[in-house]
Order: sequence, then structure tokens, then C-alpha cells
Amino acid sequence: MEIERKLKILASYAKYDISCEYNEFDNYKNFDKQRFIYYSRSSSGKTIPLLKVLYSNACIYDCAYCINRKSNNIPRTTFSINELVNLTKDFYKRNYIKGLFLSSAIVKNPDFTMEQMLRVVKKLRLEENFNGYIHLKIIPGASEFLVKEAGFYADRVSINVELPTKHSLLLLAPDKKPESIQTPLILSSKKHIETSHEAKKYKKIKIYSPDGQTTQIIVGATPESDKSILSFANKLYKQYKLKRVYYSAYNAINKDKRLPSNNESLTREVRLYQADFLMRYYNFTLEELFEKSKNLDPNLDPKTNWALNHPDFFPIDINKATYDELIRVPGIGIKSAKLIITSRKSTSLSFESLKKMGINLKKAQYFITCNGKKFNSKKETAPLFSFDFTKEVNNFESFGI
Repeated sequence: MEIERKLKILASYAKYDISCEYNEFDNYKNFDKQRFIYYSRSSSGKTIPLLKVLYSNACIYDCAYCINRKSNNIPRTTFSINELVNLTKDFYKRNYIKGLFLSSAIVKNPDFTMEQMLRVVKKLRLEENFNGYIHLKIIPGASEFLVKEAGFYADRVSINVELPTKHSLLLLAPDKKPESIQTPLILSSKKHIETSHEAKKYKKIKIYSPDGQTTQIIVGATPESDKSILSFANKLYKQYKLKRVYYSAYNAINKDKRLPSNNESLTREVRLYQADFLMRYYNFTLEELFEKSKNLDPNLDPKTNWALNHPDFFPIDINKATYDELIRVPGIGIKSAKLIITSRKSTSLSFESLKKMGINLKKAQYFITCNGKKFNSKKETAPLFSFDFTKEVNNFESFGI
């Protein structure tokens, strides 16, 4: 019963740390403790069910936005090393999970907390021969030795930057210094790059955090614009070679004069992810996405918004357009663009061909032609400007773009 109580508390308070893409515990019907299961997508594209918990929520810090801040009157508890190891091992053997996502509040000091978390993952790997996926949070302010050691036992590490500016961090998280976050980001990034290069030359070299490193930005707790947030994310990608930046809509769980009283819109979170993908995979620049405003349109995905603002670019002919032109069409993603280019080598493509390929003609029809002909259908089509939140969130990889 004591373990169940700890699990309930430490899994519940871990949910505010959104470095997993989404959770689908309602669909995990065979697991009676489904609220503890979160799903993350690895670099291979596989979706992995993880036990997502805190080592402890007994925090010494008082970050304004955090449920675990020391001034909050909430149940506090801490796992022992053996409790967390045995829990993970048991759930893994029962096939409830494929891995562990371990984070923690700051107990005593950053090094003590990081040491305890490392003891958990090292015992799993070295003593229990645990081969499951491990995502390990790096504690801000942890020593260089601990940061460097962490990535050799975890598949992925992450260090949350939390807020997009130094001013916002000092205002809402005065116990966290910018350098306490920046230093581990630099160390882990450098170690990952070094070992990745060495592994190409020497087979026995172990790659540090082989699935890369990620971070999280809280959106809406402070007044930064979408352009400012994505500009910051761009710098993080370039400077630290991050695998992903996660955007977490602010949740008004604490009453504090420094914070907004209402939750940030989840629609804004989705739009930021869409814009992030466009810049990283679709060759859009920051300036292109923010030509008319510093914030993204909540009613239109950013690719469609750009397309509507550039009628001079469209329509493009599917049978003649380059790859870079095709991926600018709303409703045509990277896979679809490649399929179009491959298919048209052997035959001239029609709208019927595109439909069979799975192209989203409800969006694309307004921006393309086939051999100079526009799409013409007597059937009703869905409106271009509709926003289906559930559909856009569930279609995580493409985000409907």
C-alpha cells in the first residue's frame, strides 16, 4: 500500500513535465494503473509506453509555475532506490511498459538528486540487466561529472530550459540560474556529438544519450510572442543540436501574482509545434512565418496561412513542381511529395491519382493543378479554414501540414 501511495503521488505530479509527445492511457485497457503510462516517440519513430514518475516531489525550490514548489501544501514523498527499481522491473516484466521516464523535484541539492536518479538507472542497467528505454532528466545545477555519466545509462536525456528569456526565468524561477541550465545543455550536447563521431570509427564506443537530448519551454506563463519563442527554440536547435524542443501550454495550477490566472490555449501549443516542424523539415524561415504578426494564427495552421498570403506562388502543377515547391502546398507532406516525384516518372498524375496516394485534397485542391487543370468536383468538401483540435493533435507527426 505504501508503494501504491507513492506511485499515485509521484506519477500524478510528473504529468506536468511534458517531454513526452502525448499520453494515451485511456486506450491502454489492459493496465489497471493506466494513469501512470505515458507514450513517447523514439528517434526510430516507434511509440513507446513509459512509466513516467518523479523520484521525489519534495522540492527545495519555489518556482512560481510548478506544482511541486516548496510553498505548495501538497502530499510529499520520495521513492527509495530499490522501490523504484523494483517497480520499473515489475511493470516491464508484465509488459505494461517498455521503459522509464524519470525526473525529480530538487531534493537537498541538485547533485544529491542527480546522484539518486543515477543510482536508479545504473542499478537497472548493471544489476537487473534492464534493456528497456530510459529517458532521464538532467537536474539543473548538477556537477559536470554527473551530467557526463547520465547519458551513458539513458537512451535520451533532457534538460528543461522552462522559459524563453533570462528575465522570465529569474522572475518565475529565482532559484534556477541560467548557467545552471546552459552548462548541462552544453556538456550533454558536446558529449553526444563526440561519442557519435567516435562510434563511426570504433565499434566498441558507447554513444552518449544515443536518442539525443530534448528540452521543454512553457508557453503562456510569460508574455513572449510566438516569434520570440520559436526564435529561441531555433537557437537551441543550432547551438545544442537538440533532438526536439517541446512546447507546454501554461497550466494555471498555482495562485501567484506573477502568473496569468487562466490556462494557455492548447491550440497555441499545436500551432507552435506546426511552425517548429515547418522550419526544421519544410525549409520555412522564421521571417516567412511571421510576415504580418508576431503570433501565429489560431484559426489556421501556419502552412495554410502562408499559402493564402502568397497567391503569386500558386497554383503549382503537380506534374512539374519541384520537391521544394510541393512541400509548400497545404495537405502535402514530405512523404507525399517524395511519392509524387517518384510516381510521375512513370505516368502523368491526375487528381484521382493523388486521392489514391492519400493526398489531402480537401486542403491541396486550392493550390494545385494537374496538367494545367484545376480540381473540379461536384461533391462537397470540408472547409479549408476549420480547426479540428483532436485530429491535429493525434496526427502528431505531420500536424496536418
